[in-house]
Amino acid sequence: MCPSQTSLTHSRCRGEHLNPEPICRASSPGPEHTSSAGISSAATLRGEPELVQHPPPHTHTHPGMPARSTFGHYENINIGSPEVLEQLLRQEGKYPMRSDMALWKEHRDTRRLPYGPFTEEGERWYRLRQVLNKRLLKPSEAALYAGAIGEVVSDLMVRLRDERSRSPSGVLVCDVANLLYRFALEGISYILFETRIGCLRRQVPAETQHFIDSINLMFKNSIFATVFPLPSPPLAPSALGPAVPVPAGKTLIDRKMEELEGQVERGKEVSGYLSYLLASGRLSLEEVYGSVAELLLAGVDTVRTSNTLSWALYHLSRDLGIQEALYQELTAVVPPDRVPGAEDIPKMPLLRAVIKETLRIYPVVPTNARVFWEKDIVIGDYLFPKNTLFVLAHYAMSHDETHFPEPERFLPQRWLRGYGSPHHPFSSIPFGYGVRACVGRRIAELEMHLALARIIQAFEVRPDPRGVEVTSVSRIVLVADKPINLEFVARPAAP
Repeated sequence: MCPSQTSLTHSRCRGEHLNPEPICRASSPGPEHTSSAGISSAATLRGEPELVQHPPPHTHTHPGMPARSTFGHYENINIGSPEVLEQLLRQEGKYPMRSDMALWKEHRDTRRLPYGPFTEEGERWYRLRQVLNKRLLKPSEAALYAGAIGEVVSDLMVRLRDERSRSPSGVLVCDVANLLYRFALEGISYILFETRIGCLRRQVPAETQHFIDSINLMFKNSIFATVFPLPSPPLAPSALGPAVPVPAGKTLIDRKMEELEGQVERGKEVSGYLSYLLASGRLSLEEVYGSVAELLLAGVDTVRTSNTLSWALYHLSRDLGIQEALYQELTAVVPPDRVPGAEDIPKMPLLRAVIKETLRIYPVVPTNARVFWEKDIVIGDYLFPKNTLFVLAHYAMSHDETHFPEPERFLPQRWLRGYGSPHHPFSSIPFGYGVRACVGRRIAELEMHLALARIIQAFEVRPDPRGVEVTSVSRIVLVADKPINLEFVARPAAP
């Protein structure tokens, strides 16, 4: 079932509420008039707020037109067409906002914690992003972390072998997503803090487990506070849970500061992402605390790496033809006596296509938002006043058969050159677009490509022998509705 554009959203930005007729004709020849064409109210919430099933199909009076809806006590303009989405995002300006972060800001203000790239706005946000983008956004810069990522992938393989060996069959791994979640957290922590935190140990350190549990509680409660206003404003910050990420990050940052001071005194060259931030002199220590903590939050909750790898393995286990083609591509590029490296990824188009197709079917964030507070926005014949909240229906667009025939089928070949008709470039943008695009995109892609290549090189992946069907649900991000259990059968002579 294809979800509507109104599955989940955050609050609207500060400013006036939408007028009763928010979509108005822009100046054009002939009489001016107001139109409500394309406006619908179809937001449907199913189940508990932290577990939202796919909403019903989206509808428009005219396909592709912006549509109005409500979610909780918020009013939104929904964008469900890639053509309209392109028009919108190309007008986003220098300081676009995702949506109102008032609850998150209050949480930080109450605890006197610094803001980062997700809670800052305007010029301060832009200055932060300019500094944070360096060493992350370009593929050549992401390649600087290939060694660190490769080290974490190697530990993932050790843990994967250990998990399967402890099963009665010797090949079954239960709840693959949980293992890959720990892998993703270990990877982002290693890059941000240049420190291993033990997520892939058989026994996760108590401090690390407390951090993970606190993040889960924070994001679970944030949707309650968004949809169902709390009775007392002072209670709102506590709804997000304890302020663990910043203090935990602060401890690691302070430790790194001491190491850097010693390195500088010894004349040693500074390397690594946190080292770069601290040594650049472009951010205050408070800004580094806030920025790294929020980058870590993003790495934990969007779980782009872990969710995408879980779904990719799930579908490959159910289509052995595609899995075999991927294995053959891998063996043609990588000799049997070594493991895949970052330099091999450009030579494996099917590997990259598998990740792209997985992200199309399961965009980690099914909807997100933009607030254009700098200026009015014109889309086609319609004028939207500034401070309008637009909800971007990524799931609906990436499942639209107009752009992706047989949208529910796992067909990685649709991303290969010369296969089928091209799709609209904005019909699937899992990492966003423009200045608000995911700052960790290149790191996430490198992690997913290297991990998937290593797993397929070492194992044939088979489905849960019990034949369990898994589908997706939205808990702000898109996740599996039940644990994904898979068999990992060792290939002969795997490195």
